[in-house]
Amino acid sequence: MTETIHVRGEGGAIFAMDLPLPEGIQERYDSGLLQRVHPDGAPWHGAPTLQPPGPDTDDEQGESDPSAPDSGRPGVNASKADWIAYVVKSGRMSAEDAANFTKADLIDLMS
Repeated sequence: MTETIHVRGEGGAIFAMDLPLPEGIQERYDSGLLQRVHPDGAPWHGAPTLQPPGPDTDDEQGESDPSAPDSGRPGVNASKADWIAYVVKSGRMSAEDAANFTKADLIDLMS
């Protein structure tokens, strides 16, 4: 049976979507333009991703490498849009709110 989730679109409307999401919708979700919510629009506090987790990043002893960089964090030279998406994924604020900050402010916020 297909799992159905609810997402809030860029305009604020709530949509029921079956998993896996179509590629274009998944890209918009990954960039933070769409947010997963409950059917009534309440924020979703479940698992942050809609796709199965990637390969295990633990070392041979079963512990994470603390020196490994955050692979989702954009570089300093990345676009402001990349930083907005990163801030939204972190749950710090919505895409609309993040767009009101400068790129330098977003970088400082996530440091």
